[in-house]
Amino acid sequence: MFVSTLIVAISTVKMATTMAAGEERAASEVLRALARHLNCLNEDSKTTRKRALEAIKRETIDKELSSGVLQEVFTCLLKSLLKCLSDPMERCRETAIHMLGDFILCVPQPEDSLPYLMPALTQRLGGKEILEPAEELRLSMVEVLTLTVEVCGRHLAPYLDDMMKILQRTIVDPFPDVKRESCKCTVHFAKSVPEHFHMQAESLVKPLMQTISHQHSRVRVSTIEATGAVIQYGTGKNVDDVLSHLAQRLFDDSPQVRKAVTVVVGDWLLHLRDRYSYFHKLIPLLLSSLSDDIPEISQRAADLWRQTGALWEQENEDDLKDKMDFLLTPPDLYPAGVARPGLGCRELVVRNLSNLLPALARDVVDWVAGTRVKTAQLLYALLLHAEDHCTQHLQLLLSTLYRACNDPESDVVNNCLRSAKLLGTFVSPEVFLKLLLVHLETPSSSSSPHTPLMVLAAVLGGCSGELLKPHLQKIADTLVQPDVCQEYQQAVYLDQLLSCVDVLLSVCEKDCCSVSLQLLQVLVTVQSLSTEPQLTDKAEQSVVSLCKVQGLATVADLYRQHMDQLLQWLSASQKTWTSYSPQRLQLQVIATQSGPVIGEFLPLLMPLLQNCLDPERDPEMRLHIFTMLSKLLLDLLAVEERLSPQVLSALEEDSQLSRLLACRSLSTLLKLIGPSLHPDALNNIYPEVLKRLDDSSEEVRGVALRALGLWLASLGKDYNSQLYNQHLEVLFQQLLLHLDDPDSHVQDTVLEVLKTGSGVHPALLKQEVEAVRDKQRTPVYCDQLLQHIHSLYKDTV
Repeated sequence: MFVSTLIVAISTVKMATTMAAGEERAASEVLRALARHLNCLNEDSKTTRKRALEAIKRETIDKELSSGVLQEVFTCLLKSLLKCLSDPMERCRETAIHMLGDFILCVPQPEDSLPYLMPALTQRLGGKEILEPAEELRLSMVEVLTLTVEVCGRHLAPYLDDMMKILQRTIVDPFPDVKRESCKCTVHFAKSVPEHFHMQAESLVKPLMQTISHQHSRVRVSTIEATGAVIQYGTGKNVDDVLSHLAQRLFDDSPQVRKAVTVVVGDWLLHLRDRYSYFHKLIPLLLSSLSDDIPEISQRAADLWRQTGALWEQENEDDLKDKMDFLLTPPDLYPAGVARPGLGCRELVVRNLSNLLPALARDVVDWVAGTRVKTAQLLYALLLHAEDHCTQHLQLLLSTLYRACNDPESDVVNNCLRSAKLLGTFVSPEVFLKLLLVHLETPSSSSSPHTPLMVLAAVLGGCSGELLKPHLQKIADTLVQPDVCQEYQQAVYLDQLLSCVDVLLSVCEKDCCSVSLQLLQVLVTVQSLSTEPQLTDKAEQSVVSLCKVQGLATVADLYRQHMDQLLQWLSASQKTWTSYSPQRLQLQVIATQSGPVIGEFLPLLMPLLQNCLDPERDPEMRLHIFTMLSKLLLDLLAVEERLSPQVLSALEEDSQLSRLLACRSLSTLLKLIGPSLHPDALNNIYPEVLKRLDDSSEEVRGVALRALGLWLASLGKDYNSQLYNQHLEVLFQQLLLHLDDPDSHVQDTVLEVLKTGSGVHPALLKQEVEAVRDKQRTPVYCDQLLQHIHSLYKDTV
């Protein structure tokens, strides 16, 4: 066995020796044939030098000689070819460059050429001044340099200085293609000599950053890739110098540029030696790519982020043992259709969140719209990872959202509202309400007071009804406070106030029954202050929703349920009302929307109206109230049949106050719609009022007398005095009885009422007065009444 192996080895050596000798002879023959052409390279004639180079190429490269022969020939030709790089004729330089590239590619030991090749290339490309004027030839030289790096690899380590001089100059070359090829060369060189490259990698940072914003997207892509390699194989100290430039490229119009940034940052997170020190700076860049418009980029970012999280989880397995089990179940109400990040990814964000949020709070109000949009998208991604760890940063997060939600860019606002909804999902209501509601209760000097309401609505939308139920009362009480629901009249503020109500109805549903009154008060306020029909319609729909969650059939049922409290709510402040008071508008909304229901509460409504219509009150306010009543009159006519019996029945109540308010209600009813009532309806009213003339309360008697005066004043042309003579006769007789009342004040009031009746049927009244005159204790009132009838209607009576 040993002998056989030895024989084979000896045979191989002999064969190699024979082949080497043969190649030497072949090489010698080729060189003898080239001797004349080599001499021609020194001629003054450009044409001669050009032909010589072409001939040399034909005799070497084009003949496809063996690699060994080419190695020998290249060694002999190298100096001559390198000398041609300085030839005045461009064609000669071009041919020489291409031949150098062909030889380096074909020879088995290209590294042998480095001692001569590298100084020559450095002279042509690495000086302060560009010695090669032709940009296409500079490109060819850099391509030869890239090829040299690829085939020589680690053998280039001794030429680190030369390489850096060349690359520093060619990266900023005016020719875009030279820039791209230089960046490609940089990547290969960094990977070829990593143990040496880091010593001078920093010198390439400045030229790369000068090129990273080049107008050609392909140049930007190459520059970003080269930057990735320089930082990856460098000392790691220059990460801060390039991060801002890479961040700007995330806004690049070219998807390929954004993809390059994503890949580079992802590789750093996975392979950068000191990556733990830069997590808080790299994570935002990669997470920003998750929301890229191009699916390929967002998917690539997601893959790299998953790998980063998995690697970190693997490296920190001992620290995560306790969390591996109980953190696997996603929280309740986790966003639908959203894949939950892995534990490693979540932990990476949580541990760096305190470093990320301050910068994010600053960038979300940046003057560049694109920056604000990206920041808002990043905020959502961070909160999705942080989950309940958002709680410890809640104050900063809320203040950030308040400012960002006032952004003119809808994309910023929408992403911030998505983030706010996540806070509702991950943070306890007891915690976030403590901060949110206090902000609502404190009057804000901000130009955007609506943003806390906007954030509150979004946060509530992310929470569950079960968790919100214990806090419903406090939320509703806060919303209904005058400083909250009546302080601002801007449409955007009212819209957000309405959104808060809507989200409570949507999330809590039937649990809202306990705060139905407060929610209705807020909805009434929104309608009263709104000047936009669309917003008013939206509020009316919310009222309908409030009915549905309580199982009420109609809006009227809802108002009937709360009318007592609503009127008391308004009455509490009615003494301070002016024409500008929101309460006046609230009364108008309640009166018009409740329909016939308000007629069921006239005892409460009438005192309120009387106070508002006091002659000493603001004239403009009184005018508004009268206008409201005139509109309300149209509705009251339609429901008089239901309203009157209820008011009349109240006249028989045991309570003096009830009887008094019923008389006042009838007076108001007669003022508003008396002339429009049907005669039969009028005839049903006066008998019940007459009974109150014998009431034990003097106050009730006085109000009843005034109501009868209004009744008589309501008898218009449709009231046939002849047809209804019997009704008038009874009324006149009863009034004449009280004209002889011991109380002179009552007598005066009855006299005025009868004077009003004299216009209805003067002849009948004259007849009745004359019949009782002689029986009166004070006939003077009868005389005054007769005199009044005679003076006004002498031609008739």
